Amino acid sequence: MSTEILRCPECDAYTLQKECSKCKVKTLTTKPAKYSPEDPYGKYRRMAKKDEKEEKKTTKN
Repeated sequence: MSTEILRCPECDAYTLQKECSKCKVKTLTTKPAKYSPEDPYGKYRRMAKKDEKEEKKTTKN
């Protein structure tokens, strides 16, 4: 069993398990990526996060 809190990307439930007990999806860490002012991939991560939010909005409606 893990000692860090994990989050299910499907149902947004928090757990300590590697797999969500509700929807059986692999859970992800809640820790943010290490910050660096010289982050060469920050632009792409922000674009991916924006696309993910827009996709969630369209699937909810």
